[in-house]
Amino acid sequence: MTEPSAAVKVKRVVAGILLRGDRILCCQRPETDPFPLKWEFPGGKIKPGETPEQALARELTEELDTRAEIGSLVETIRHSYKPGVVIELYFFRVDRWTGEIHNLIFKDVRWVRRAELNTLDFLEADRELVNRISSGSQTTLA
Repeated sequence: MTEPSAAVKVKRVVAGILLRGDRILCCQRPETDPFPLKWEFPGGKIKPGETPEQALARELTEELDTRAEIGSLVETIRHSYKPGVVIELYFFRVDRWTGEIHNLIFKDVRWVRRAELNTLDFLEADRELVNRISSGSQTTLA
């Protein structure tokens, strides 16, 4: 992965791939958010002083009212939605959490079979990983 130039602003973001058997939790962004109604994995921005794992644990509490045990890093992706800004996205596996998952901010949340993930309209930055998971070629989630 090449480093962006100094003129490029990098936003560091985390996402959790919550697994329950053959299903993965997918979240639909509200109509009022940027990229409205697109699907994504839960997560958000890394705050100053946070590790990616700490940020994801915080975000899962804020978005889904659950305390999660953050697993291994699945993949890091860099994507640019507009010139001069790069999103550096860290995807983590999440197998364990406490409590029921409650949707606190999304339009919808669904447990989706891996093979059916690519039927949802995911954010552009997530699509390559979603396609690999859906096809079974993302072995870190086996």
